[in-house]
Amino acid sequence: MFRSFLFILFLLFKTSTLFAQGYDVFGLGIYDIKFDGSSSNYATDIRYERRFDNTLFDIGPEEDNFFYLKPFFGIEATSDSAIYFLGGIYLEDNLGKLFIGKENKWNFTPSFGLGYYDDGNGKKLGNKLEFRTTLELSYQLNNDDRIGFSLGHISNANIGNKNPGVEIISLSYQKPF
Repeated sequence: MFRSFLFILFLLFKTSTLFAQGYDVFGLGIYDIKFDGSSSNYATDIRYERRFDNTLFDIGPEEDNFFYLKPFFGIEATSDSAIYFLGGIYLEDNLGKLFIGKENKWNFTPSFGLGYYDDGNGKKLGNKLEFRTTLELSYQLNNDDRIGFSLGHISNANIGNKNPGVEIISLSYQKPF
């Protein structure tokens, strides 16, 4: 398993020659957090993503970059030995440009991905194929690095025999490449 993890990281870093710009995202959070007060099996969540700044699909008016769908690939692991390899799309918008027409240092980044999930000793999500949706708010520092806060949800969209799902809260540090 560890060799697979290293191989995936190697491939992700090597793809930077194909895609010249983007962000490496390093996240740390709480896995399986509950907002309704019900019991939970908390675990530490560690996440790495490579977000490419290449548009896959351009949807909507040309003057609005909110509809530029871009690819990402990543790996997520928990302190319960669960591991999740995923790929997907994200879109990114500057909140100042969105609300007042003038760019600022705040960015909103929703994303959708799917991938292979192995529950290890962690929560059983009901399937090997799992989907993840995430909403992220980040602040761009003067050196173009970013600090972000995100809320995520992983589930199998009811294609498995059960679908308990998990929520994740995390902080991230994002480095441009």
